[in-house]
Formats: sequence, C-alpha cells, structure tokens
Amino acid sequence: MNKMDKQTEGSSMDVVADNIEQLKQIFPEVFCEGKVDFEVLKATLGEYLEEQEERYQFNWNGKAGARRIAQTQSTGTLRPCKEESKHWDATENVFIEGDNLEVLKLLQKSYHKKVKMIYIDPPYNTGKEFIYPDNFKENLDTYLEYTGQIDGEGRKFGTNAETTGRYHTNWLNMMYPRLKLARNLLADDGVIFISIDDNEQSNLKKLCDEVFGEENFIANVIWEKKYTVANDAKYFSDNHDHILVFTKSIGSFKIGRLPRSEEMNNAYKNPDNHQKSVWKSTPLHAKSGSDKFEKFEFTFLNGVTWSPPTGTYPRFSKETLKRLDEGNEIWFGKDGNATPARKTFLIELKNDGIVPRTILSYKDAGHNHESKEEIKILFGENTFDTPKPTKLLKLLSIIGNTNSNDIILDFFSGSGTTAHAIMDLNAQDNGKRKHIMVQLPEPCDEKSEAYKAGYKTIAEIGKERIRRAGEKILADNKDKDGIENLDVGFKVFKLDSSNIKTWDADFDSLEEDLHKFVENTKADRSEDD
Repeated sequence: MNKMDKQTEGSSMDVVADNIEQLKQIFPEVFCEGKVDFEVLKATLGEYLEEQEERYQFNWNGKAGARRIAQTQSTGTLRPCKEESKHWDATENVFIEGDNLEVLKLLQKSYHKKVKMIYIDPPYNTGKEFIYPDNFKENLDTYLEYTGQIDGEGRKFGTNAETTGRYHTNWLNMMYPRLKLARNLLADDGVIFISIDDNEQSNLKKLCDEVFGEENFIANVIWEKKYTVANDAKYFSDNHDHILVFTKSIGSFKIGRLPRSEEMNNAYKNPDNHQKSVWKSTPLHAKSGSDKFEKFEFTFLNGVTWSPPTGTYPRFSKETLKRLDEGNEIWFGKDGNATPARKTFLIELKNDGIVPRTILSYKDAGHNHESKEEIKILFGENTFDTPKPTKLLKLLSIIGNTNSNDIILDFFSGSGTTAHAIMDLNAQDNGKRKHIMVQLPEPCDEKSEAYKAGYKTIAEIGKERIRRAGEKILADNKDKDGIENLDVGFKVFKLDSSNIKTWDADFDSLEEDLHKFVENTKADRSEDD
C-alpha cells in the first residue's frame, strides 16, 4: 500500500455511489456480487439500447473528463464567517464564498432534492468575462491557491478568448459538471432558469437537454433587456437575452401564473348589462381536440347553428354550450348576427392569474438600465457592470411557483440580485422563501468604481448589497404589518480544505501517529466548521 492509498479525508456525498444505489432499486437483477453485469443490463434494456456506431449525440473534447469531475467527491468544507454575516442566529439564508463546483458538491448531502428553484446568470462566453477552468486535477487545491489560502504554482483563473482554440469546449467543460450537480439539488417539482445570449444559447440548450432530459424542457423565454435601439449596431440592435427553462420532472412541475394588470382588466366591458358584470368574448373553437368531433354542430336557442371552422375543434361539449346558452353567456354581437362567442367574465378569472408568455417585456420584467439604477441607489455608484433587475427575478420566482418556505439557489450570484429579489418578494406576499447564494471571490478590476470604493472582490459586493437591500426593504415597508419578521439576514460560509486531519501514518511510527489522531479535527478548526 503506497502513501496515497493510506490517506483519507472527510468528503462530500459520493454521487456515483448514489447513482449505483438508484440503479439497484430499479434493476436489482443486473447486479452480481455488487458489480453491474452489463450483458444482463443490455438484455434488460432491450430495444432501448443504442448499438449503432453513428448516433445522434452532443459531444465535445473533454466531456468525459467533465463528467468525472462532477462525480468526484470534494474534500472541502464550508467554514462559518460570523463577522461578515447578518443576524447569524436567526436567519435561514446563506451566502457561500467559493468555487461553485466544489460548493455544489458540498451541498449535495444537506440539500439533495430540496431546492424549488435555481436561477443562474453564468458567463456568456464573450471572450472577455471571467471563466472557471476545470482542466486541473484537484479543483479544491486550485481554488485554495487562487485565493492565497495555500502556497502553490499561483494558478490564475482568466478569460476564455477565441484565440485559445477551445473556445466553446472550455465553456462546455465548465458548465457541464455544475449543471449535473445542480440537477441533483432540484426537488421533483423544481425548475431552473438560465440566462444566456446568442453566443452559447444553442450549446446550452443541447447541454440541458442531456442533463435534465429534453422532455423536461419548458421554454426558451425571451427577455427584452433594452428599450432603446443601438443605431451603431453592425447588423441588429441586440435587445434581448434568452432564459432557458427546464424542470426536474415535467409531470410534477406546475407553472405559476402572473397577476393580472389593470390594462388587461380594462379590456372587459358589459355592453348587455349582464348580472355577472364585465366580460370579454372568447372563441368557441380550439386549435386541437378529438377527431370524434369532426362533424360537430350545435343549434342555440335563437336558432343559430354553429360548427367550428375547418381545421379546428369545439372548445366545449354540447352540454356545456347548452348551459352557457341558457345562462345568457353566449354573445351573438350587437345585432345578433355575429359568430357566436363565449362571454368570459372577469369575476371568474381574477383568482386564476395569467399564463406567462415566452416574451418578457421590459415593462414587466425590468431592463438593464433599471438594474444599474438599483445598484446606484444602494451604493451611490456603479459597483457592478452587468446586474439583472430585481423585477425580472421576482417575475421568474412567481413563474417558478415558489411558495412560502421554498429554497431558491443562485450559484453564479454576482451582485446578489436574486437574494435582493427574494427578500423583496417575501415582503410583498408575506413569504418565507430562503435563498442560497454562491459566488467566487473574483477580483474587481483595479480601475473599476467598485475597487475604488473599497470592494476587492465580486463576493464582497454581493454581501454588501444584501445587507443594504434588506435594510431598504424594511424601510420601504415599515408600515406593513409583520414586516419586522422579514428575514433580511444571511450566514456567510467560505470554502476551505477539510476539517479532518489527513491520515498519513507511517508503519515505522504507527504508535506515535495513532496518538496524534485521537483528536482528528485540525487544531485551527471548531465544531461550528
């Protein structure tokens, strides 16, 4: 047994072992003496097994390595930092400073299948922004070297310029293991929203199809991020971002409906003074239905006979049409000669809300200028270049159907917009949603306003924003009942090496080494760690 074989450390949840256990539950017959018999597995899968040399698949250089990185256990730990926290003893919110790949591994035990919603705004891979390379052997060691916690080769995280020759590959290798681990954290009815632009949208969609399953794709939502036209654009004015929406299980997820606006309500009138008050006419036909209604025909009390237009289907059965007709809930126009339509009453819709559209207008979801103004209001200057507006995150939280005690995770948290939005939404609807923010201590540019204001890293900006945003929300809602119970705190944890001493005994000094390991916690660590 060599020296490395004898070393053991505390580690995160073993994802591979968990997958094997799930496979045992589904196909116990394919295991023989604890090992998978692939011949039996092949026979069990039968016609669902792809054996062709050429097949439809999404592949790139380094994919196998990226998959292994996701399955490798972390030996890190999250150390509490009470002096940078707010309301440590009372809060249920968390801010974690560290490499999100390692942090996601460490969250597996405590938050496996417990997160209702994930929102991330990862690097768009424009060649300019920060990138997380995973082309090293020990992710945690690289992070510790990067943050100066251990001596080493001084590895630096940098940009992913097109000149590297592996432009898309590097980005995919960064994203793949993180999304694999994120999926494990989602509850069965959970949902993930990922902001992206055209540069990697197509690759991200294929990546998510593989990680989450293409059957769990909900939508590619368009967010109108700008309201002005860039006339200096070479081709098109870039006015939108994509937000890819996937769920953990399409059968379990229920989308949230948006509140009705006054503009929507004003479209309802009452020209015939109906006792149910204002209404709007809606068609009696639908685009889809059963072929058994191919020759559907119905005659109303006034003698008008109606059939759905060619290529469409009846929206209601004859029994329902009869009930609506007898209740004066069918509209034939002012002169009684128009195509019959249903009277849809506002009073019956108010509690249902509106089905979200795949285009989010800047009027409803905010825009880039608004998000920068939010930062300016809190800090007095532009401390962050690319924040998202809180209005967008609140809207996504409603669409994600988050409720009172749900957990929302953002592991590319940046300036902390998600935490800000969740606190604000809780203030509005008396919710108790909890947020978990994860951010690498990425250095601020020394020429930036943030650096001049004293913020050395993006993580420092995020923590300070949450502090200030919480106080502003309390002040803005000071007259609201129960606002004093709003959780505006957060516990700060920082990624570090394991609390457990490395077992590195030598045969010749075994007795002495055993005495050293009676207490296996490192000397500078505490029970809180």
